[in-house]
Amino acid sequence: MGYAYKIEGGSKLSGIVEVGGAKNSALPILAATLLAKGRFDLENVPNLKDIHSMIELLAHFGLEIHWENPNHLVIINPGLTGIEAPYNLVKKMRASFLVMGPILASERHSRVSLPGGCAIGARPVDYHLKGFEKLGAKIVIEHGYVEAKADKLVGTKIILDFPSVGATENIMMASTLAEGTTILENAAREPEIEDLANFLNAMGAKIIGAGSSTIVIEGVDHLHGAKHRVINDRIQAGTFIIASILQGGSIIVKGAVREHIEKFYEVLEKMGVVFTEIDEELHIEADLKNLKPVNIKTMPHPGYPTDLQSQIMILMAMVNGESTVAETVFENRFMHVPELERLGAHIHIEGHTAFIKGGVEKFSATEVMASDLRAGASLVLAGIMAEGETLVRRIYHIDRGYDKFEEKLTKLGAKITRVRLEDEV
Repeated sequence: MGYAYKIEGGSKLSGIVEVGGAKNSALPILAATLLAKGRFDLENVPNLKDIHSMIELLAHFGLEIHWENPNHLVIINPGLTGIEAPYNLVKKMRASFLVMGPILASERHSRVSLPGGCAIGARPVDYHLKGFEKLGAKIVIEHGYVEAKADKLVGTKIILDFPSVGATENIMMASTLAEGTTILENAAREPEIEDLANFLNAMGAKIIGAGSSTIVIEGVDHLHGAKHRVINDRIQAGTFIIASILQGGSIIVKGAVREHIEKFYEVLEKMGVVFTEIDEELHIEADLKNLKPVNIKTMPHPGYPTDLQSQIMILMAMVNGESTVAETVFENRFMHVPELERLGAHIHIEGHTAFIKGGVEKFSATEVMASDLRAGASLVLAGIMAEGETLVRRIYHIDRGYDKFEEKLTKLGAKITRVRLEDEV
């Protein structure tokens, strides 16, 4: 038994929508609470399925967690009660693997199941493990688990083969309690990395350079509890910005931070969208009939974000002319394309590039299936722009990353309801 979104298309959306806290920032920050005993007060934490999965994992290690209010999380770490993250907890999401670095740093021994997550291609943990080995850990992989042990961790120079976000976060957390200085080169530059570093520094770490390709971590003897406010979710912001453009700019987006998705803004401005920010409220001027097609290539930050690829494809399908999307981050991230074609989009794929023939006036409502988190959000946007009733299946993907999604869309005027399906697990 599962759930789907039933969407009656054609509604005119308007009003103000507020961007929530960033899931991809909150998850590593939650993992970092394993590094030290003490109390942690975290604000702007999104109340999402993935967050609850991480909370369950932290509780497994003996941490005490409660919601002070809907977006304020209090965590007490009295000392870890174990070092193993079991498969039944880790399989729920890939971000669970982020507990390995903090536990290794804190206890010098960590055993974590190989992770699960969205089916959008290989996201190997090799980069994480190479970093741990450089810090002095011995790694053993057997029976579906990764085990890391070290008498002590020693700072060193680590050059990542690829600017992996997860590896950067995991190695950075492990390095906070290493002896000496760690220099992490070709590091991921995402805003979430900088947010994690700010939290770690509030805990007593000494980190500089986060947000650049070189991060320097000077090891300290111990860390402590801290307070922190999680940054707003740039991908959620981008999704609502696309929704506003599709609606002719009638949606005002509150809490979008331009510098977090600068390339996304630039692409939309190239298409003819005009942005004006007034007191944290983003006002958008856009006319679908007059927007121009555009070619994009997804890249690690500060390039165009892969997590906003499927959403902009909805816009491209409706703008006159041919647009292209070249996907360079994940090799399997066009799984939403057949679903968009079912709705009436004209897209064909050659290798890692999607060619979108624009000009769709209205999508044709039908049943579609979310293959991953961002694809699911894009199908909802398309359903709102469709004529008739669209059913979006497998919305558990969407629940992993969009807090109160249907509630926010309903307030804007969308006719969207969550329905139970007897034929879906």
